[in-house]
Amino acid sequence: MQRFTAKRSVQNISVSLWRRCISSTSQAATASVKDSDEFQARLPPFAYTPPPYTGPSADVILEKRKEFLSPSMFCLYRKPLNIVDGKMQYLFDESGRRYLDAFAGIAVVNCGHCHPDVVEPVINQIKRLQHPTVLYLNHAIAEFSEALASKLPGDLKVVFFTNSGTEANELALMMAKLYTGCQDIVSVRNGYHGNAAATMGATGQSMWKFNVVQNSVHHALNPDPYRGVFGSDGEKYAKELQDLIQYGTTGHIAGFICEAIQGVGGIVELAPGYLSAAYDTVKKAGGLFIADEVQSGFARTGNFWGFEAHNVVPDIVTMAKGIGNGFPLGAVVTTPEIAAVLTRRSYFNTFGGNSVSTTAGLAVLKVIEKEKLQENAAMVGSYLKEKLTQLKEKHEIIGDVRGRGLMLGVELVSDRKLKTPATAETLHIMDQMKELGVLIGKGGYFGNVFRITPPLCFTKDDADFLVEAMDYSMSKM
Repeated sequence: MQRFTAKRSVQNISVSLWRRCISSTSQAATASVKDSDEFQARLPPFAYTPPPYTGPSADVILEKRKEFLSPSMFCLYRKPLNIVDGKMQYLFDESGRRYLDAFAGIAVVNCGHCHPDVVEPVINQIKRLQHPTVLYLNHAIAEFSEALASKLPGDLKVVFFTNSGTEANELALMMAKLYTGCQDIVSVRNGYHGNAAATMGATGQSMWKFNVVQNSVHHALNPDPYRGVFGSDGEKYAKELQDLIQYGTTGHIAGFICEAIQGVGGIVELAPGYLSAAYDTVKKAGGLFIADEVQSGFARTGNFWGFEAHNVVPDIVTMAKGIGNGFPLGAVVTTPEIAAVLTRRSYFNTFGGNSVSTTAGLAVLKVIEKEKLQENAAMVGSYLKEKLTQLKEKHEIIGDVRGRGLMLGVELVSDRKLKTPATAETLHIMDQMKELGVLIGKGGYFGNVFRITPPLCFTKDDADFLVEAMDYSMSKM
């Protein structure tokens, strides 16, 4: 097993090594064809066969990407997959091979790929009217905003639609500054909030931050129970936040933005008691509490919203990803009083709230309720987390298992005592699992955390298959 020393440059691990590992042509052996075929035969039964694919091959597509698309784009796996079909929790490549999808397009496809109760309303809407602009009346945006507001507590009932999580967070941060008259924003180290001006500033990982002006942002210590300086002591992290505001700002802030579970950061749960204590500190400083629910929202954690597990009611909630099951859609929900700040000038988003995307959004809410996906996420997620925890006892490379519902993380280390990130090993095991028919994501600052965020229709049989593939792949290290 390849080892990494604890003294290796953080910059090398977080940027250059991360990119190098993504496209690595590791010489380590991958699963044999025989083993791959045997695992494929054990995939849980599924009554769907995709039609034959007649489009360009993976090699042709890859060459076009290299020539015509941004060089910043990368592919997972040594041999990139050409995914051409999807149904519920399964994806299919150009040869028709089926894969268990435990990533869901980065926590997006909560209802399942091509769910008929999402697809059909969208088709009907797009046949009738695609984009009338919100300057005209249309039932789709009105019905969805009403349904969405009903899912939120208190006076959170005014909805602004966007096209992405970055846009939603940008708008939320601007509203907080306008409402309070302050400019200082506080976020948490290791968090991720987007890739535009204000959200890049709020993001707490260097690999996602370009060398552009990012001012009036302060990053509190990450309340990470596994790697954090105070372990699981949420009160100590909250006291550090209080000190940061007291000594690093005027004592008054515009807002505090935080994920209930850090997604890109490696599925990091916040230390117990942190968020409620942080909420009190932020309110005393006159700031607004912004809950970034882009990844944890829409039933993924077993609660409808991630913040619900912390007994707080935010001033602003941002969302995207699972809101549209793959359609470009995001939203900001806040109170009427805070929402009024945008009447001081003219705020407009051309595509935000278009009739097709909001039709998809309403369909998503109906599917989550009809198929009890929130309950399923809690039940199957608890089952899968227990299985992964058992796997930790077998494999020394697993340093931590964490998360809630179907938002789970498995952190790999080459030394449990030193918690040395097993970055290269993570990429190799991902490749092994892909060959066996399981697709997972990765994240964390060091790129050594498996991100397990499948569609919420994931079953216990699917969970068993995932764990079996992970166990086999780790055994071959």
